[in-house]
Amino acid sequence: MTEHDSPTPTRRCQHHSADHSQTHTDTRQRRLRADGGQPPVVVKIGGAKAVDPEGAVGDIAALVESGREVVVVHGGSTAVDDTLERMDIEPTYVETPGGVTGRFTDEETMEVFAMVMAGKLNTELTTLFRNAGVDAVGLSGVDGGLLSGPRKSAVRVLEDGKKKIKRGDHSGKITDVNSELLDTLLDDGYTPVVSVPMLGEDDDEVLPVNADADRSAAAVAGALGAELVVLTDVDGIYADPDDPETLIESAATPEELEAVKDAAEGFMRKKVMAATEALEGGATAVHVGDANRDAPVTDALNGAGTKIEASALADNGEITQ
Repeated sequence: MTEHDSPTPTRRCQHHSADHSQTHTDTRQRRLRADGGQPPVVVKIGGAKAVDPEGAVGDIAALVESGREVVVVHGGSTAVDDTLERMDIEPTYVETPGGVTGRFTDEETMEVFAMVMAGKLNTELTTLFRNAGVDAVGLSGVDGGLLSGPRKSAVRVLEDGKKKIKRGDHSGKITDVNSELLDTLLDDGYTPVVSVPMLGEDDDEVLPVNADADRSAAAVAGALGAELVVLTDVDGIYADPDDPETLIESAATPEELEAVKDAAEGFMRKKVMAATEALEGGATAVHVGDANRDAPVTDALNGAGTKIEASALADNGEITQ
């Protein structure tokens, strides 16, 4: 995309005027009053093979029928890897100096990523919701500049114990959410089903780039002042990652949040990072729970799994990457 045909509409959505921001704040407050004070729910549905979305779809349909506003954000790394392997392309994962593992998305991988996430998976999940009676609308982060921010073409990685710079990445950091678009859809009775890629700003143009689905859901939840429910393939966050009997039920203080961060390992570290970002962005609470329960979202909202409350944030807390 060139400078002549691109960024003006996108950036107009990203940087709202004070009047527009106030208008949508007022709209959200009116909806909260009409709904008995309940904020929207942002549900992140994981893409692991062990996660069955059927229970979440039916549960979300019931929530929507009851009048609760819901935005769905989904992952799909497993499906992306399966497709890459069928195309004889080796998926590449890297570890940051902070110990977080993530996908390295070169140009070829980015093409497959967009095809699978925004094309196949988003369409399939939106269809599931519509079959369940939900007026779902499938969106990628590119649509309407829904999720946007600077592209990261080079990333810091840890290889063989040494810090290095790896170039050619197609990923980005979400700094803007077009909450006006989501507000409009929710006001009209639609349930947005959101997928990455996001819209990455790169010099004088924009292009689709990868972004982590957990952190995408966190950005949406923060922008909407929502409750975030992160569904995964375990009951929640365990004090001992190998022992399901050590489930941490809640974190309401900075000390308890630190204990959660210390306990999180592997894929759960990124979910805890996303939870922190969501709360810092304005989310009211974050729940991490099992996607394979009969009513996973309702159960999480009612106390199943791990709940991290906004009170757990320390003043001027920083997120380590």
